[in-house]
Amino acid sequence: MKKKYTLMSALCVLAFTLASCADVLDADHYFEDRMTIEEVFTDRDYSEQWLANAYYYLTINNTDVSSKKYNPFCFADDMYYGDTDDRYKRLKNGDYDENFLQGSWIDAYKGIRQASIFVLNIDMNEQMTPEERADYKAQARFVRAYFYWLLLRKYGPVPLIPDEGIDYTKEYDDLGLPRNSYDECVEYISNEMLLAAKDLPLSRSALYIARPTRGAALATRAKALLYAASPINNPRPGDQEKFADMVNWDGKHLIAQEYDDKKWAIAAAAARDVIELGQYDLYHAGVRRPESAMSGFPATITPPDDGDFSNNLWPNGWKDIDPFESYRAIFNGSLAASDNPELIFTRGQNLKEESVSQMVLYQLPPLGNGFNTHGITQKQCDAYYMNDGTDCPGKDMEIGRGNGSKRAEGFVTREEETQKKYPELDVHEEGVSKQYVQREPRFYASVAFNGSTWYFLNRSQQHEKNLQVFYYRGSGNGYTNTSYWLRTGIGVKKFVHPNDCHWGNDPLVTQYIQKKVDPAIRYADILLMYAEALNEVDGTYNIPSWDGAKSYAIKRDIDEMKRGTRPVRCRAGLPDFKDYGSKDAMRANIKRERQVELMGEGQRYYDLRRWKDAEIEESLPIYGCNTLLTVDQRELFHIPVEVASLPTNFSRKMYFWPISHQELKRNKKLVQNPGWTYNE
Repeated sequence: MKKKYTLMSALCVLAFTLASCADVLDADHYFEDRMTIEEVFTDRDYSEQWLANAYYYLTINNTDVSSKKYNPFCFADDMYYGDTDDRYKRLKNGDYDENFLQGSWIDAYKGIRQASIFVLNIDMNEQMTPEERADYKAQARFVRAYFYWLLLRKYGPVPLIPDEGIDYTKEYDDLGLPRNSYDECVEYISNEMLLAAKDLPLSRSALYIARPTRGAALATRAKALLYAASPINNPRPGDQEKFADMVNWDGKHLIAQEYDDKKWAIAAAAARDVIELGQYDLYHAGVRRPESAMSGFPATITPPDDGDFSNNLWPNGWKDIDPFESYRAIFNGSLAASDNPELIFTRGQNLKEESVSQMVLYQLPPLGNGFNTHGITQKQCDAYYMNDGTDCPGKDMEIGRGNGSKRAEGFVTREEETQKKYPELDVHEEGVSKQYVQREPRFYASVAFNGSTWYFLNRSQQHEKNLQVFYYRGSGNGYTNTSYWLRTGIGVKKFVHPNDCHWGNDPLVTQYIQKKVDPAIRYADILLMYAEALNEVDGTYNIPSWDGAKSYAIKRDIDEMKRGTRPVRCRAGLPDFKDYGSKDAMRANIKRERQVELMGEGQRYYDLRRWKDAEIEESLPIYGCNTLLTVDQRELFHIPVEVASLPTNFSRKMYFWPISHQELKRNKKLVQNPGWTYNE
């Protein structure tokens, strides 16, 4: 290592705010002069700034949950952004080229380099205690491995830069390494997260909520191992698609070619490691009695009696919780990040340009002075259950998956509103299609259906609050000749707080929108991962825990599978699954549960790819309401039609993001992903 290597201020970009409210260090102040490695890492403030700069690269291009500009995950089969028609069409048709949205690769390797230098040098800092140095080094290990995780799920296998034996003072252009295999990448991520977990604390204070914990390291490890076990890298017997052409120049396969049942067991054990920490729980809000209800915070709607959850208190039942508020509050800012027992990793308030608050701005209708372009598909709308756990009538009938039932007809009448026949609709009931009544609580916390109530409680005038919003043409919130309208006539309420509204036209000004954090990793995801992995295991395996303190007997154990699914179903106000005995049925159940529970959290795009389902699911036409129709044609408005402005297509090359021509030119040892071109 060149200890006298000179650091230019250009290397030190704007600081990442490690804490949620403070901890901001001025990069220009600390690195305006030329400094040596010793000068940086023998000084506490300089060292902290160096680590802050590594964290910085986890923003903008490398977010997990954010608005639409830098990430492709908003363009799967569940949701869309209408104001970026050209970008949407390019992404959905695979018309983007090899140099499109490549900031994630560039920033990830910058962050990896920054974190690696920190890991190699922080031990010389005597201004920190040994415990502080260990924590900081573990944070840097986490950040480095997390970048590799983000690269892996987007690009597939990538080059792993050796921790030692290479001059980290060189730029990435000079390293020239070939791609490692998928399994090698996952093994590296797993090992690094294990090392980080040993020195990371179990929890952080509210001030440092954006820094990783032991649970964050183990959860990221579990996610990487689940991907390695999934069909994308673990082809089932008989699979035709194995990405056999994804090889290095020397013929080395980058994707596993043979099925390995044990991978599922290892993934299950890794998820169980997080569960066994005893640090996390699904958030649950208590029952809200009618006398305590207020605008934006309705009284609890008790789910139908299921003979199980109905009779028990949380965590064994929903008798004493409000399923709607329990789910809604996780995302909309009602619950502080430090008070959220299921939040495992977040970037806190460090997302600026493409934050969750900005995402909400694009969800708000014109009546809330929002941009009204972020919507969901009919398929996603249909994925939500009825309140008794059955499918909605007519589910998926337009795409050939119906069960013979027809969609509900008719609308809520004024008399029915007076009688409060459908209290789940809250303030306004009249005029709502009966397709949208008696659905599960997550539906009302997530879906802005035609005629739903928007609260806008930050408005100063009473007549501007508690408004019913329809998306009919001519309604003021429906079709227009601009880009700002919902293509399917179905919007998104997830992440929206009752207070949220907007003033002015600047998307960066969001002071009337409740502050929110990104749920990069949360406990519900880990629980469903655990159930998914167990469901796939055929054999019996003894897998050591993360620290070797004990061993897990991993097999397809139904009681253990329920440990993953029942809490999620119970909190959602839905009955438990009935068909645990069928691997195929449970696979479908868990996939759907992930589609609903994790909607809008950056999971669906990658789930479809790791399952190798994207080729089918993303090729299906997108359906929605007939948004060209007015209120006078409201019956026809609610008959789903194919949405011409949301075209769909999927080709094999879209399973992995292309490597840019610039990277291929700089590193001749790199091979391109299948279906994409080189720069000749």
